[in-house]
Amino acid sequence: MSSPAKEDLPKVPTDFKNELEKFDAGKMKHTETKEKNPLPSKEDVIQEKQRHELFTGVSTFNKAKLKRTNTLEKIVLPTKEVLTQEKIYDRKQQVLQSVTGFDRSKLKKTKTVEKNFLPTKEVIEQEKGSKAILQGIETFDPSKLKPTETQEKNPLPTKEVIDQEKSGAA
Repeated sequence: MSSPAKEDLPKVPTDFKNELEKFDAGKMKHTETKEKNPLPSKEDVIQEKQRHELFTGVSTFNKAKLKRTNTLEKIVLPTKEVLTQEKIYDRKQQVLQSVTGFDRSKLKKTKTVEKNFLPTKEVIEQEKGSKAILQGIETFDPSKLKPTETQEKNPLPTKEVIDQEKSGAA
């Protein structure tokens, strides 16, 4: 395909052409251009290569290299502690449900009788006697005590008693 001839190109209107010739580029403000479509960084390129290699490795993998294996499923039974905890939890749930679901209409009506027992004469006399003893202890005057001397008596064993103990021990 060849370039179009000059006559085939579109014509620019003359008034638009005149405006372009009169235009002063010095009146324009300076602006910084910002690149909106930056190239990927080195780390992005490396990450994309690794991802591509992984996908090609998976898609071209030879399934014939795989070996047949048997999977053993191990059943882990709960320990005694776990079982006892579950039993306790279940029992608590049963008790809680029986308490919350209790039918109050099955209860019988009762009347509470408050009894106020008065103490007998003997109990009153006994308390008066103990109060008198306590008052006597509280008002006791130790300056009224007489001085005394204590004699310690610790008799030593005789020689015969010592000999008897020796012969009994041997």
